[in-house]
Amino acid sequence: MSKFLKENSSLAVSFLPSHVALCLGEFLLSPPSSALYCPSHPFLFSFTVSPSCFLLKFAYLVSNLMFNSSNKDYHIANAEISDISVNIEPLQTNPDLEEGYCKALLCRIRFRKHFFHVLMCMRKSNCRALELARKHIVSCLSELVCIYNSSEFLMSHAYGSSQDEMETSTTASGSKPIGFDASLNGRLAAPTPPRAIRILSWKKAIEYFQKLLHDLDILCSFTLDPSLEGILRFVVRFQKLQPDLVARSHLQLLLIENGKLYGRDHVFDVIARAAAASVEVPKDQEIRNNKLFLQLEQLLINLLKILCTNAAWQRRKLGKVLQDWSITSVQLELDFKRALEEMSSSSINENVCMKLAKHLLVWAEEQTYWIASRFLMLGFELDLYSPSDYCMVYWFLYVILIKLSEKVQLKMLTSSDAVKRKGKKKRDLSKDVTRDPQIPPSVLLLQCYICLSEGLTMMLAALRNECSTFQSANYFNTEEERFNQHFDLLQRAHVPDHISYHLFNESTIDVRFSTLLKYNHFRDAQRIAKELRSSFSNDSDRLAELRQIEQIAEHNHVALNVLCQFGRNDAALMVSFEFIHHPCFAVAVVKRA
Repeated sequence: MSKFLKENSSLAVSFLPSHVALCLGEFLLSPPSSALYCPSHPFLFSFTVSPSCFLLKFAYLVSNLMFNSSNKDYHIANAEISDISVNIEPLQTNPDLEEGYCKALLCRIRFRKHFFHVLMCMRKSNCRALELARKHIVSCLSELVCIYNSSEFLMSHAYGSSQDEMETSTTASGSKPIGFDASLNGRLAAPTPPRAIRILSWKKAIEYFQKLLHDLDILCSFTLDPSLEGILRFVVRFQKLQPDLVARSHLQLLLIENGKLYGRDHVFDVIARAAAASVEVPKDQEIRNNKLFLQLEQLLINLLKILCTNAAWQRRKLGKVLQDWSITSVQLELDFKRALEEMSSSSINENVCMKLAKHLLVWAEEQTYWIASRFLMLGFELDLYSPSDYCMVYWFLYVILIKLSEKVQLKMLTSSDAVKRKGKKKRDLSKDVTRDPQIPPSVLLLQCYICLSEGLTMMLAALRNECSTFQSANYFNTEEERFNQHFDLLQRAHVPDHISYHLFNESTIDVRFSTLLKYNHFRDAQRIAKELRSSFSNDSDRLAELRQIEQIAEHNHVALNVLCQFGRNDAALMVSFEFIHHPCFAVAVVKRA
């Protein structure tokens, strides 16, 4: 770098906004009469500086151009300037250090340039520049490595820095920043939001940007699946990475833009596909502007936005929107019944509305139970349940998953009914369901979680009834009060109907280890998971999920056998539940005290 940027050379820069921070190695030496002209910044100047001083001046200029400029061209204007001159002294007297400082500053400028382009590409409408954003992400990660490697040089030539201070230092050299007081806001600002935060150390800042860039790369690699099921799977899987606020914000911008999915697909069309509606929806606005259909669109948009928030806020909002989904389902059911009564005198559009309402009713109920299951599972991730509450939570989750499985099957039957089973009576349809061996893999996967939930419920109930373990030691509220506290939002939304503490108590009060040996739910979950491998052979995420189910089922099956043989008579056995393989489904660990 020092060989190229010669001392006392008059440097001139020529670039466009899209090339705002080009590699300095690409700059050419210009005649002394050349000057930098910026249309949006009314100044014209020429200067003669050392390389390090020029880089500092250039970094400041790049910062202004990237974040304060409009879409105007920046070009070279050859002019004779005699009244303006900028004379800056070098940063150090040792010329041997010039190259090291130049490289350290250059990699930071490059990183800022590429990171700026990442954000700009991800903000382009209709997701048009995601591939270009991924290329800039690769460049950002490469520059981060250079930035990290520059710390050795900077620290070796810094004054007053020590190795012990590097873990907490906010600079690469370990020296205190000049002219910057990190505690200023904390001392002067009022103790109200927005509150002052603690600044990350230099090493943690590098790690933060590395994780942020990896998260953004995952977003850019998303295939923009038009199916709602694929979108929900991707969002839930992405949230398991615990992304930062910046990544979650870009996830929301990616999904919803101007009220459309990915900025291109109408939400109503997404809902129609998700509902497996075989009805061809007319493109006129009469049906699309139906009040209930518009309400469903808004509910889905709000749901996607909620799923992009952090886990705590997400659970709080999911509990509140459950009632909205439940009310909309009831309204759809009433409209569907009313349409059936007026079917003889209805027009073609009203017939289409009736058929759509039939499909959308089943889909809305399915989404309601999916939201309820997500609400309960987030409680495990946030550590909101004590071990004494696991039994009731798994029991309620078991009920929710049963209902969800029923709605998924009903949606598929409703879709196939319009194509293959026209004219069949309802009683014949129920007979076909029991005889139909082609159960969809998605339903079988739900059945695995149903078996795990039921198995854990029964195991915990048996431990409470026979070993007097995992019972509540809280003297301030009863078990029924805790039940109502945990599931109050679900009960208000009637998700599902007629579920109460008394039903839970009746279902678990008579459970014994002897009954668990007859109905081994963990073996069923393990068997179904193995059978599903061939169905998801091309889906690595699903295969990993099935592997988790097998491990949970296998470990709990072994623990259950030990408890059935020795648990009732051996008081020295200690049982605990740990979330080793899955954040929501625990594994029983049996040890001798």
